[in-house]
Amino acid sequence: MHFFKVPALLPFLVPSAIWRIRTSEKMIFLTFDDGPQPEVTNWVLEILNKYNANATFFCVGNNLSQYPQLALEILTQGHQIANHTYHHRKGWSSENQEYFHEIEKTQLIINNLYAQTTKEKPKHPPFRPPYGRISHAQLQWAKQMKIPVVMWSLLSCDYDPKLNCTHALKVLEKNIQPGSIVVFHDSKKAYYQLKQLLPKFLEYVVAQGYSFGLLSDLTPTSK
Repeated sequence: MHFFKVPALLPFLVPSAIWRIRTSEKMIFLTFDDGPQPEVTNWVLEILNKYNANATFFCVGNNLSQYPQLALEILTQGHQIANHTYHHRKGWSSENQEYFHEIEKTQLIINNLYAQTTKEKPKHPPFRPPYGRISHAQLQWAKQMKIPVVMWSLLSCDYDPKLNCTHALKVLEKNIQPGSIVVFHDSKKAYYQLKQLLPKFLEYVVAQGYSFGLLSDLTPTSK
């Protein structure tokens, strides 16, 4: 079973996380998790450029270390890099100090990448917990450190090789609205499904008059 749309109860249960951006503009926020990955991320960048779309890439620190030039390409093309832990760590099953260290280690790598470009680093760089799994104590730490924890309003489920992409696309299109945070994955596992979904999704939202924002463009406010 796929939960393309976040159940209404979740933002209520975790109000300190950001599930949607409060905006009066017809704007959505594209995000990509788990990269960067050669070939996959390169293809995503080409498609985003074709539709003049900006996106926030929630990157795994280990991948950033392995593919720094690809990471720099994300930034130089006008996109944003954000934190997804160093080893794609599950918060629920991680010791807190180890989890915090993974976030801090990845953020240092991200800061160094921004320093190599003319792009300004967000004042409060966003973080997305892998799998959306984060404990109360970890949320409290993030709040204390002024780290915005960004979840999502719509999930493409492109990581599932058995995904019915036609159905997934219809659900995404039906539920898109101003301020939606939409998740795709620039990973090898998602690549086939991503190629079926992303171009058609971008074509649809552009035709509907939507623009694309970065999570650093606004002061994020949960809604």
